[in-house]
Amino acid sequence: MRIILIGPPGAGKGTQCQRLIDLLKVPHLSTGEMLRAAVKAGTPEGLQAALAMNEGKLVPDPLIVGMVTRRLEARDCRDGCLLDGFPRTLPQAEILDDLLERRAMSVDGVIELAVPRDELIRRMLARKRDDDDPAIFARRIASFEEQTAPLLEYYDRQGKLACIDGLGTADEIFERVKVAVTRFERATKGR
Repeated sequence: MRIILIGPPGAGKGTQCQRLIDLLKVPHLSTGEMLRAAVKAGTPEGLQAALAMNEGKLVPDPLIVGMVTRRLEARDCRDGCLLDGFPRTLPQAEILDDLLERRAMSVDGVIELAVPRDELIRRMLARKRDDDDPAIFARRIASFEEQTAPLLEYYDRQGKLACIDGLGTADEIFERVKVAVTRFERATKGR
């Protein structure tokens, strides 16, 4: 299965991704982790990404698409993967669909973790991660809201979107996520 997990910064994607990986037995492709590793390593991609990230902007499409494409071509992703943080824009979604289609593959489902802005800010203040400056975090949320709405509509039109209430305990949220995955599995078998 190829599932995309979408949610604003602080929505709990990392927690739910780990549970999904254990459930589905597929690799986790986190663009956030890929980017943080590239920044830490000081690679040319990392330096370019750091400029955007430090301003709370999305990393340029060519940079992120290149990183994801290389990862999707790895042997461990042939039978599926969990995409976290990609795609974030409509052009990225279209590129991903084209990339997968050329390999006779497709996205099986998209899970949106919906969390109100005030809760995102509360969570950010509680987690104390190095890249969680409040002003930058607010810009990241605004960028997410502005650029992701068309993406959600895109997958909803394809019948692949499940909007999950991201409030509650991690266990409660995961129960909702599992219901969505079951729906995706049924739809995939029907294709």
